[in-house]
Amino acid sequence: MPPDHPDHPERHLATLAIHGPASDAPAVGDPVVHPLVQSVNYVQAAGTGEGLTYPRYGNAPNAERVQRTLAALDGGEAALVLSSGMGATACAMLALLRPGDHLLASRWVYGGTRRLFLEEFTAMGIDVTLVDPTETRAWRKRVRKETRAIFVETPVNPSCRVLDLRPIAYLTKEIGLALVVDSTFASPVNFRPLEQGGDVVIHSTTKFLNGHHDVIGGAVVGTAPFIEEVRQKMMVWGQAPDPFACWLLERGLKTLDVRVKRANENARRIAEWCEGRPEFAAVHYPGLASHPDHEIARVTLDGYGGMLALVMAGGGEAASRFIRRLSLIQHAASLGGVDTLVCEPRFTSHAHLTPDERASQGVPDGFVRVSVGLEDVGDLIGDLEQALSG
Repeated sequence: MPPDHPDHPERHLATLAIHGPASDAPAVGDPVVHPLVQSVNYVQAAGTGEGLTYPRYGNAPNAERVQRTLAALDGGEAALVLSSGMGATACAMLALLRPGDHLLASRWVYGGTRRLFLEEFTAMGIDVTLVDPTETRAWRKRVRKETRAIFVETPVNPSCRVLDLRPIAYLTKEIGLALVVDSTFASPVNFRPLEQGGDVVIHSTTKFLNGHHDVIGGAVVGTAPFIEEVRQKMMVWGQAPDPFACWLLERGLKTLDVRVKRANENARRIAEWCEGRPEFAAVHYPGLASHPDHEIARVTLDGYGGMLALVMAGGGEAASRFIRRLSLIQHAASLGGVDTLVCEPRFTSHAHLTPDERASQGVPDGFVRVSVGLEDVGDLIGDLEQALSG
């Protein structure tokens, strides 16, 4: 893997995640672990508005420290941490779009993002067109003079499809659109969209970046001027995180590289085992040669991820029965942490869609999303086997 940012070419991703970008050498007596500064107010100079520090402005010590690290990990100029992944998506897109503008978005996006675009944005006078990313020349065909941005998610939640950013980025550069990429499923360990033509990266830091199922947050990475625009939206809409959430996120980042690589290996071995079981009608994992986007994933990703999906041959009833029989693996809605979790998207992120709508997005009844954690892979496969055998 090449160095991740030209300003600190000697530091690779694992080092950046622990130490952040290059800075002055620590002095004797400095803490190895940066302290939590759980304060709302900071003393400022009299007679001036300069130098105002306030957590809602995203410039308190713990936020600023983790934001520098996040920018370095994705190779961006700047980053902003927000109180949730949805807050990050909303504020990033509202910094780009105005009433009368047009947004092109992939049909394959997280359910909450889809609702934001089709319900809230349209109510604000922002027109949104959902595009089938498998359709040849789909993006170019639907561009209008009012189009301002293209939004994609890759790898896709929960179907584990992988998009090739390169042709989309060629179009956005040609006609001057912003390419916004939700890269939550990959994390910077597996995928860095800015290196492949993206302009803005969005993460739910709740997931792999924190990695311990104990923080909710989001992040936006991009150019410094754009991040300042997102900051202004965050200040108005009240999406700033608490200092403790920033501190926990920084702690989680220190193990990001080893966690994601272990999850990648566990997920690969589980996917290969599941592919040989007749109880599954399909196994979706980009690392499998059978995956429709395997070649794209092989070329564009630095690891196939810790997420996979299983489609039970017996449909929804079989999926629920299978989940109830699991012992070690827990049934919970989030992802990207050290514990292996499963969920049925028909009851969570895609509950607002009809069965036909879910199936058209590759999420039929019987679909089980698996977030693979860091347990011993033999124990995980053993739990899957006993749940299948009943």
